[in-house]
This record gives sequence, C-alpha cells and structure tokens, in this order.
Amino acid sequence: MTDTPETAPENLPDNAPHVPVLLRPLLKAVARVSGDAQAGASISGAWLDGTFGAGGYSRGLLAEGADLVIGVDRDPMVFRMAADWAGAYGDRLRLVEGTFSHLDDYAAEICPEGLDGVVLDLGVSSMQLDMAERGFSFMRDGPLDMRMSDKGPSAADLLNSAEEGTIADILFHYGEERAARRIARKIVELRAVQPFETTFQLVKAVERCLPRPKPGQSHPATRSFQAIRIWVNDEFGQLIEGLEAAERALKPGGQLAVVTFHSLEDRVVKRFLQARAGQEAQGSRYAPMRAEVTPAFTLVTRKAVAPDEEELAVNPRARSAKLRVARRTDAPAGRADRATLGLPAPVLKGDF
Repeated sequence: MTDTPETAPENLPDNAPHVPVLLRPLLKAVARVSGDAQAGASISGAWLDGTFGAGGYSRGLLAEGADLVIGVDRDPMVFRMAADWAGAYGDRLRLVEGTFSHLDDYAAEICPEGLDGVVLDLGVSSMQLDMAERGFSFMRDGPLDMRMSDKGPSAADLLNSAEEGTIADILFHYGEERAARRIARKIVELRAVQPFETTFQLVKAVERCLPRPKPGQSHPATRSFQAIRIWVNDEFGQLIEGLEAAERALKPGGQLAVVTFHSLEDRVVKRFLQARAGQEAQGSRYAPMRAEVTPAFTLVTRKAVAPDEEELAVNPRARSAKLRVARRTDAPAGRADRATLGLPAPVLKGDF
C-alpha cells in the first residue's frame, strides 16, 4: 500500500499552503483531448469538481477557460472558507453542498445538457488534516470525529459501539493493518474502562499494539486512522456510486479525471475504468468468459500519472498521488460489476 495523505502533513508546518495535487498534469491531460494542440489546446464547457475542498481544481479549470464549474463537497466548512473569493467568478462557479455520489442529480439541475468533465480528488483534504477539531490527524489531539460532513455517527461513536470482529475487519480491509485483531482487541478492552473520545486515546491504543517505528517508517497509527476514516465516511461506497454518477452525467466526449492517494482507491478506479472501457481481463481457461461490454469510456491515460520531482519538491503531500483520465463515449451509461473492482471485503458484504 502506498503512503496516504494523512502521513505527509505531519512533517509540514501548520501554515503550509493547501496545494492542489497533480493539477498541472490533470489540466494538460484534459486539454489535450479537448482542443487542437497546434492551435493551443484549452478547456471549455461545463465541469463538475466533485471534491471542491480548497477550490484548487475549480480555480484551475476556470483559469484554463471552463465556462462553468460546479463545485460539490459534503463539508459545509469549505464553502465558508471560499466565501471571500468565490463570488469573483460570478455565474461561472456554482457551489453545491452534497456528496459526489449524487453528482449527476446536481448536474441535471444546473446543466441538463450534460457535463464536459468531472474531476474527483479522493480521500481527506489537507485542510481537514490540519484542523485538530476534525479528528483526522493522529499528530493533533482533538475530538475523535473524522466525519467529512457534520452528519452521521463519528469515529468515537462507531469505535465505542462496534463489535471487536467488525473493528478488526475494518482495520484489515480498509487499512491493510496486519495487527488488526490485536488492535481491535485493545480498543474493546480500553473502551470498557473509558469510552474513546479523542484522537490521542486512539493513537495510544494503537501504539501499545505495535513496535516503535524505525527511522523513515510511517507512524504506527497511519493505517488505523485511514481505515477508520474510510469506514466513518463510507468512502468506497461513495467512490463507486460517484464513478457511476459521473458516467451518467458526462456527455459524449466528456472527461473523467480522478486523483487517488492510496493503492486501494487506485485499484478500484483503475478496474472501473478498464471495465467500462471494455478492457477488463477476460476469463481464463478455468473461468467463464465475461460478457462483451460496449465501451462507455476510452482511456486517455493508459497508466496512472504520478507527480514529477518538481511537484514533489514544492508539495510533499503529493508523493502517493496518482491520476487517471478517461473520455466518455456515446454508449448508454451502465453499472460496473462490483465483484470485479477489487473492493475491500466489508463493502462487498454490505456492512454499511
């Protein structure tokens, strides 16, 4: 598993800028197929930024010529933070509080003729990590929350009520934590004495189950915090529904650009795009052949695009990021076979 974005900010000062990851290669990739390179490729039409955050991708798209950007985020905080600059774009920027799993509904209301592009930047934002009161960071003590919105149960609610086996499954499948059962057992043992309320309580519980890290190794709580955050926010359920919603919302020729931050996410995005592009691996001699799919996408990036040395020097948070881009065909929208996407087991079992 690659490093997750929650490991990098801990080495940066609290006032480190919130830099949109892989913005330059993303803009280059989507412009290359939307214009004549010799005449100067550009970005145009209506786009939806499904993970608005600090607005970096939205502003990048608008700067490159997008006529309209719909900024969607489930976190109401981001819109309060954008209040001092968003108005300068007038009707070119429309902001919607909601989840990107419903992005086709938002697009239909604002742009019924269809979208020219959708951008998704997955995972937790650097802003959320940097705010101790949000409970995402294992290096900052605060309420054990981890909700990307202000709705639903918090991480503390879940950890204080879930069965030991469920906690172990989440840690293993969502965080690839080898000591999942040991950590789950310790959580249940400690919560019987005192309920979990803060991030540092969880950090100490994990640290008691794992050896002290060697120089250069990630913090022992990295995988556990990733797993619990994914669990709290149903991130994989949102991801699949969001990818399918993008397929429904994009007009023929429209583009889908997805930035991931760990191998579990990237695996799902890669397999989804391959499957919907008709490039899913066929059955072996021991398995039945899969039904032929009319491609709903063509792959713009055959391999994931990683940050270059220049970007890493400016923004260490980008080190595990990967970008994939695909272009919509005129085939009818459909659904991916979830059993083939490499989803972590708890999602397939319907634990949410």
